[in-house]
Amino acid sequence: MGNYNFKKKLSPQVWTFISASDLHPMKVTININKPGTASGFIFVAPYTSYEATMIGQTGSLIMDTYGNPVWFRPLNSIYKQNTDFRVQSYKGNPILTMWEGTISGTQSANPNLPAGDPEPGAYYLMINQNYEVIKKITAKRDFTADVHEFTITDRNTALFTAVKQVPANLTLYGGPEDGYFDNYSIQEVDLKTGKLLFFWDVLAHINPADSMVSASSATSSNNIWDCFHVNSVEEGPNNTLLISMRNMWAIYNIDKETGNILWQLGGKQSNFTFDANSTFSWQHDARHRPGNKISLFDDACCASEDSPPEGPARGLILQLNLRNMTAHVYRTYYHNPNLIVSSQGNVQKLSNGNQFVGWGQESYLSEFANAGNSAENPSVNFLYDMQFPNQNLSYRAFKNKWAGFPCYPPSIAVNQFRRDAIVYVSWNGSTETAAWQILAGPKPDRLSLVVNCTPRIGFETEIYVNSDAPYFQANALNHCGDVIGTSRIALISKQ
Repeated sequence: MGNYNFKKKLSPQVWTFISASDLHPMKVTININKPGTASGFIFVAPYTSYEATMIGQTGSLIMDTYGNPVWFRPLNSIYKQNTDFRVQSYKGNPILTMWEGTISGTQSANPNLPAGDPEPGAYYLMINQNYEVIKKITAKRDFTADVHEFTITDRNTALFTAVKQVPANLTLYGGPEDGYFDNYSIQEVDLKTGKLLFFWDVLAHINPADSMVSASSATSSNNIWDCFHVNSVEEGPNNTLLISMRNMWAIYNIDKETGNILWQLGGKQSNFTFDANSTFSWQHDARHRPGNKISLFDDACCASEDSPPEGPARGLILQLNLRNMTAHVYRTYYHNPNLIVSSQGNVQKLSNGNQFVGWGQESYLSEFANAGNSAENPSVNFLYDMQFPNQNLSYRAFKNKWAGFPCYPPSIAVNQFRRDAIVYVSWNGSTETAAWQILAGPKPDRLSLVVNCTPRIGFETEIYVNSDAPYFQANALNHCGDVIGTSRIALISKQ
């Protein structure tokens, strides 16, 4: 269990299971759950900052909308994290993808890299519906796989962000002479061959002098200036890429063939003018929307202590006029109550048109009806709200449809209760289990049915059995009553 030491008394905010004793995901609180939400499971990757106490294990977690775990893949140390955990498609099949590594600022009070950077050795994982790792991808050209973005394209290639520290004299910008640029690249890799297909070097195209973060800030992070902080990339029409850079307060549309910037939205060199309430800052997760619209998570806060909040965080959809080069607000999504969010966050369009917002550094995720709300009236169209314990957070949060078919068997544990038995059954990741059968007998090869059909309840189902037999086994049943999985044979544990 790494440095979790779960032998001590666990927090009441952590799940414990008799049949899956190594799993300790966080418990969450559902603050709001109104009619009209989209169907699907919730995907998060819980971790926390160095100064905070992690509740439960870090890792990748699928939950239902009531907060019950569906699948949990714990990591072996609180100093290891997953990010960008979601469902994507590869060769026509749904898969799970995530970044895995250590995030600077989570392992030490004095990190060696700028806060939020990946430590060397990070990688991306692709996991199939049987929960088997099918691909592990690293960045090329001595860059480190970055926490922010990993997307599988329609061509079955991987498009992602990567980061590398480049030595530089920063005195021209007001920084140290023996400094470094925290440089980013956009990379595309062939998932079959591992060949690098596309490479875009941020430092070669973006002027660091346009950064909203002073170069003098490098002295607090080993002389490394996080001037860009790329945090999303998405393919657009006509062979373009949409790239968000938090520390530039800007979103760039680039020509993938030439590498040229076609236009810049926001920041010091913006090609657009903005009307009232449409400007953004420290943003994340820029995405194309139909009809020349752009969605983003507007943090409006806070790269440094001397940078006060511009306002409460919000999900934001902007309408762009590419003829007049203007931007105006189309929709906004504010938390109720309003939140000050210092980093991270995302906005996802759901299948029914609703918007799903992960609040990044703040311990919430929410769902809104598409029409949105305002900072002054945030309760309008606010349909769903989940809260994590303590200061647990998830870089992004998603709501996706998913079907999981574990390649491993269900888990079972049995305790004796007077002359009866209590059977605990679970199947980490199975989305198709609807009920359980229990078999018991005097010997492993002489088992008979003692409980025909007990509905599955949450992650672990507790079943009382009127039997003093020493051996037990469980069958998982789907909604049609078919057996889809069989546990090992368990010997009763006398209490």
